[in-house]
Amino acid sequence: MKIVVLGLVGVGRIGVMHANNIAGLRDVLHRRGVDLQLRLTDVAADHARTIAAGLGAEFFPSAAAMLASGLDGLIIATGTATHPELIRAGVTAGIPVFCEKPVAMNVAESLPVLDFIRDNRGVVQIGHQRRFDVGYLEARRAFLAGELGWIHSLRAVTCDMAPPPVEFLATSGGLFRDCSVHDFDIVRWLTGREIVEVYAKGSNRGHPAIGGVGDVDTALALITLDDGTVGTVSASRYNGAGHDVRLEIQGSDNSVLVGLDDKTALVSAESGVSFPGGRPHQTFAERFDQAYRSEMAAFVELILGERSNPCTPEDAVAASVVADAAQESLATGAPVQVGVSVLS
Repeated sequence: MKIVVLGLVGVGRIGVMHANNIAGLRDVLHRRGVDLQLRLTDVAADHARTIAAGLGAEFFPSAAAMLASGLDGLIIATGTATHPELIRAGVTAGIPVFCEKPVAMNVAESLPVLDFIRDNRGVVQIGHQRRFDVGYLEARRAFLAGELGWIHSLRAVTCDMAPPPVEFLATSGGLFRDCSVHDFDIVRWLTGREIVEVYAKGSNRGHPAIGGVGDVDTALALITLDDGTVGTVSASRYNGAGHDVRLEIQGSDNSVLVGLDDKTALVSAESGVSFPGGRPHQTFAERFDQAYRSEMAAFVELILGERSNPCTPEDAVAASVVADAAQESLATGAPVQVGVSVLS
């Protein structure tokens, strides 16, 4: 029986979700001859001990102590400001690292981390979970198979049902960096093209405190790809109908829509149409439950040498470059050219 020991730093909402998903992999991996073990740490020690006890995991008082115990992989689910230090620690330990997006607080702080990873031949998977969603995977397959023809329009949507706490928004970097960065990543991943220009507009019609911390609650970006294809990326904190994440891809031969199912947060205005009729998704964790499970399974496969890295740090930072450009355009009111050359 091969033993794989994973260490998870940070057991807040997303960290607990990852811990539960790891626990859910144990039986499947055991049948394949792999004993998956989990170790946890968090500055909220009592909370982390409780989570560890419930999952049959081992608690450690610090990330350093956990790394020193000997791990096969490190999962980082802490606040963004701690990502660079923890990524470096995992790479230095010579083990694969999974880190929630983004790599660092901004692109400028991310670039030295990329250099460190390259210089030390590190393996770091960044958490852009939409790459594992069955709808996005099918849309990408259809496009790469030539079933859509050439793309003439892209329309991406990410809308939360309600805004997170203002305290979070004060440090999130803005709506494009927090929400739309996932759309920028998935457009690059699906089309294989770079986004070269962004023109953004935003508004605040919800709680004035959001504007008070320098953010907007709704925004729209017109994007241009390097082959001339155009698209829109929209986001909102106030989609009362439910959590709504979609991508419409219109091609010369056919069109597909990711996120259209019985739980889509829309109501048809047409007579006699009852679709969609299910209860809409309420949160991102619910909408992407399957994708998050597949993402963690992929990280274990990466550790076992069974697959290549599904989302490199360079991929993640490239999406962050676009998000930075969108935030700049939002502030200036002018189109902004996207400088992905900073990653070369």
